[in-house]
Amino acid sequence: MNRKAFAVIFAALLLLGAFARVQASGKDEALIAQRIKGVENSLIEFNPDAPPAAGQAGRLRPSPCGAPKLLTLAERMAFYKVPGVSIAVINHNRIEWTKGYGVLKAGSTAAVTPGSFFEAASTTKAVVAAIVLNLVQKGKLDLDADVNQYLKSWRIAENDFTKKQKVTLRLLLTHRAGLPMTNFPYAENAAPPTLLQVLKGEAPAGNKAAVVQLLPGSKWQYSNIGYVVIQQLLEDVLAKPLEQIARERVFGPLGMASSTFVCPLNAEQQKNEALPHDEQGVTGTPGMHPTALAQGGLITTPADLARFTCELLLAYQGRSQRLLAPAMFRRMLNKEVELDPHLFGFPVAEGLGVFVMGSGKGLSFSHPGQNYPGATSWLLAYPELSQGAVIMTNGVNGEQLTLEIIAALSSIYGWPQMK
Repeated sequence: MNRKAFAVIFAALLLLGAFARVQASGKDEALIAQRIKGVENSLIEFNPDAPPAAGQAGRLRPSPCGAPKLLTLAERMAFYKVPGVSIAVINHNRIEWTKGYGVLKAGSTAAVTPGSFFEAASTTKAVVAAIVLNLVQKGKLDLDADVNQYLKSWRIAENDFTKKQKVTLRLLLTHRAGLPMTNFPYAENAAPPTLLQVLKGEAPAGNKAAVVQLLPGSKWQYSNIGYVVIQQLLEDVLAKPLEQIARERVFGPLGMASSTFVCPLNAEQQKNEALPHDEQGVTGTPGMHPTALAQGGLITTPADLARFTCELLLAYQGRSQRLLAPAMFRRMLNKEVELDPHLFGFPVAEGLGVFVMGSGKGLSFSHPGQNYPGATSWLLAYPELSQGAVIMTNGVNGEQLTLEIIAALSSIYGWPQMK
């Protein structure tokens, strides 16, 4: 995800298919069906030109008479040229419902289902952060130690900045390690770059090298390559690839059977893969990097990410520690650095691998994501309310659409508005 995408975040398409799974019985089913219908029919147009100080409410355009015009999800998908959307909603620490809308590929009839694969993009970072904290609580890693103590295959080069302050996992997780902002192009006519070539910025990798360019700890600067450093550290410490680490520590224990760091997907999985689409709704091919994964390489479903989120909610409440102990998850939510409110349009802080807002009943953690050439993801949860949602799309304009969906969910479930 680039910086511009972050600022935006915080042919008319028909809704060809809508498939739902509701985890309820009896009298609850009617209430949940009513909530789903409410989300599908109560979106309000998002105004990206509203001043940052307006907050979430100010970004929803009122109609000329002063009352907002309610729009359908199908209408907004067509407006934004987003062919497919998948939603999972959490209530009472469990998945209340999941539903897929639209199609996997523009012009096709292959419908999005709750089991369709989407790119998690930068939401991946929340999962990677949880793996790091799992190892911290087991005593295998120290958040404040020099990461060069753990790195074996490659090390962060010493320079005038690192002589004054070493790079630590805490700084990497919170984008304060002084590493550059960079995406990850590479020469398509050559063999895929290795992880070491990415870290060194060597051909065929076309990204900036993981060289400290600011005094660590002095500035928040969103850095994808910082999470690639974390990937190398995890693989060096555990002597396993990230896919195996994630499967053993997160995917397996939490029942995330539809999650993987292996790209491309196998032939059978590709039949149910949501392909990316650009601003005009034109289908592209997945552009995820073949070896740099920790910054945005997770492929999953909203339901699987919701399972991950439910586990964090249970940890917060002291009801589970399969992944993180309650005290460790609360450290994850510690506001390590307050960010400029003009960046998102509302106050937000950086926790350990997640963004944190509010306090008390309004406390939330989240992580948005966008992958080139057109996939978006957003995880959002309220620990005190035991609620949340994961929304994934296969269109670059899915960021604005997601904000409209979150606003509808907030109204229906009584979540605090982002101000």
